[in-house]
Amino acid sequence: MSRADQIFIENCKQILEYGVWNNTLEVRPKWADGTPAYTKKVFALVNRYNLAEEFPILTIRRTFFKSAIDEILWIWQKKSNTIQDLNSKIWDSWADENGSIGKAYGYQLGQKYQFKEGVFDQVDKVLFDLKNTPASRRIIAHMYNVQDLKDMHLYPCAYSMTFNVSGNKLNAILNQRSQDMLTASNWNVVQYSILLIMFAKASGLEAGELVHVIADAHIYDRHIPMVEKLITQKQYQAPILKVENITDFYKFTVDSFQLENYQYTSFEDKIPVAI
Repeated sequence: MSRADQIFIENCKQILEYGVWNNTLEVRPKWADGTPAYTKKVFALVNRYNLAEEFPILTIRRTFFKSAIDEILWIWQKKSNTIQDLNSKIWDSWADENGSIGKAYGYQLGQKYQFKEGVFDQVDKVLFDLKNTPASRRIIAHMYNVQDLKDMHLYPCAYSMTFNVSGNKLNAILNQRSQDMLTASNWNVVQYSILLIMFAKASGLEAGELVHVIADAHIYDRHIPMVEKLITQKQYQAPILKVENITDFYKFTVDSFQLENYQYTSFEDKIPVAI
């Protein structure tokens, strides 16, 4: 069984059994029919994935591997905030008439700042520090820029990465303020595992551990029956990840990554998304 399956099932069981409802509060998200989208949640889940052991992708349902990578490249490599640069439709609900999501996600990573070593955007500063000062405890990129929140169509959910080099291993902490467990939990894990691997290869390091910290881990009210069904589905062994031998962060493409023997159980339920 995949370690990602184990963690996901444990997280969902914890929420279902011990979670707290927010249905006594006014909530922002709504269903397509205008009904408030309430959640059952737990505070501060911390999950650890050792990328040296296996690639953390669900097998109890399919995670769309290529689309997940496409989005993480859109944010961290293209540093884009326009949906025209993205091959999927996942951001269409938050885009304006020009296809922009405002000053969110990739926009923040692409802004240039003066550092003592020179002028960099946040991604290039991480790359510089990993190559030149790997012992640093200050290798961080974040997208929760308070002064620009008013101009973001959605505040960043996964908002920061803290990188840490131990020996020849690159580890990282992904901080996430909010996690819709059914629609996006493993999606984000897959994305940021790939991102960690990209930074490691670009820095002459080996990918180590991804630690995923979720402040508000929740299941939406209309998702609960689907989650209860999903966590009982058949599990398989994790697939093998194959990565092209690329050392330039900006040369990676969706096709640089392949999964061998990715087996998963079909899950055909149509999942509504709260907006």
